[in-house]
Amino acid sequence: MARVLTPRAEDFPRWYQDLIAKAQLADNGPVRGTMVIRPVGYAIWERMQGDMDARIKEQGVQNAYFPLFIPENYLRREADHVEGFSPELAVVTHAGGKELAEPLVVRPTSETVIGEFMAKWVDSYRDLPLLLNQWANVVRWELRPRTFLRTTEFLWQEGHTAHATEADAREHARDIHKNVYEAFMTEMLAIPVIPGRKTKGERFAGATNTMTVEAMMGDGKALQMGTSHELGQNFAKAFDITYSSAERTVEHAWTTSWGTSTRMLGGLIMVHGDDNGLRLPPRLAPVQVQIMVVKAGEGVAEAAAQLFKDLKAAGVRVKLDDRADIPFGRRAVDAELQGIPIRIEVGPRDLANGNAVVARRIDGTKSPIALAEVTDAVVAALKADQQRLYDDALAFREERTVEVKTLAEAIEASQTGFARVPWSAVGEAGEKEANGKAITVRCLTREDGSMPESDEEPDLIAYLGRSY
Repeated sequence: MARVLTPRAEDFPRWYQDLIAKAQLADNGPVRGTMVIRPVGYAIWERMQGDMDARIKEQGVQNAYFPLFIPENYLRREADHVEGFSPELAVVTHAGGKELAEPLVVRPTSETVIGEFMAKWVDSYRDLPLLLNQWANVVRWELRPRTFLRTTEFLWQEGHTAHATEADAREHARDIHKNVYEAFMTEMLAIPVIPGRKTKGERFAGATNTMTVEAMMGDGKALQMGTSHELGQNFAKAFDITYSSAERTVEHAWTTSWGTSTRMLGGLIMVHGDDNGLRLPPRLAPVQVQIMVVKAGEGVAEAAAQLFKDLKAAGVRVKLDDRADIPFGRRAVDAELQGIPIRIEVGPRDLANGNAVVARRIDGTKSPIALAEVTDAVVAALKADQQRLYDDALAFREERTVEVKTLAEAIEASQTGFARVPWSAVGEAGEKEANGKAITVRCLTREDGSMPESDEEPDLIAYLGRSY
């Protein structure tokens, strides 16, 4: 295959941008830091969105929609929240040809506006829990934008919930973290993630606890793939979200928020992509199989059409490419770049032998298979290739994760991957020292990998690394 991308090992950032452009995933928008998601990229996002949405609804959450513009005073009601977001805010001061009496913030996240309406909708303990999610765009003024990873405007889902007790809120935040986010990353995206607790310095602004799922990219850097936050009663007190209890006392609710975004697309590219382009996990791929007529000939179109029917009947997402007037090599390169898991090549020569050629994107193999056996072979290959992507990514992460005992060793190991070090050897002072060298504590876990109840537990493990 002709080289169309900068090799990953030569220049990883350039490779990433090349892939996005050549695979037709996205383009730069007219305003610095914005992006246009092209149909190929948006189809992947729709598959992500659909699967994630179903998982969220299984947790009893309902979708809603809230305004893009938020009165500035809403953000100022929760001091930590406005302080955390101030550098990233886009503020509207003029509209309709006039200066506004009060500036409007273009939503960076929706805790404040949703809190306002939760206060309106919650009256009794019978109204709780109130479990809401919205799919929307948000704006955070990004100084160093990078397509999908950090953009001024991006797409996401954000969940916001209110509960009668701290225990119920905590359980919900953890259910979302484990049963939606962690499960989605591993089962759908084939990306192994480290679930853990953020340090105090890395928590979401206004939260009492932030849980994260961290993944290692193909260059050894970390990417935060999703977060779930316990907000305590901070927002409930700021927005007067109260309810009448069964004992007829007035209590403040306990709230949570949680979100994932189009950043996951960037992670998908950087974890699974190779020098030939994107490699899509078969469960995620909008097109799992592309049947390609290599060259027109007697019976070729008919054989390709029959394979299309057979695969579709087997539940495979299949596309028929019968454009014999376009050079086959060009079409094959496009399919490789866009990460279509399997190509089935049908031409006169193979057809004369009763075969089609099955080319697997993920392991790079090509083999002739009897037409009658293609469907079973493809279904088995899709399942195997989903697992292979996960196994390869996990093996890479394990190779680049080093067990160390001191902060100095952790900082050194973080240059090429993750350092796994006792949190007691780092602490808040060590975290600041690491930050000064562009290294962050990605999360805290227990020794067995389970989620800590607090930052103060003994024997916690810290994961350190460079990040996007």
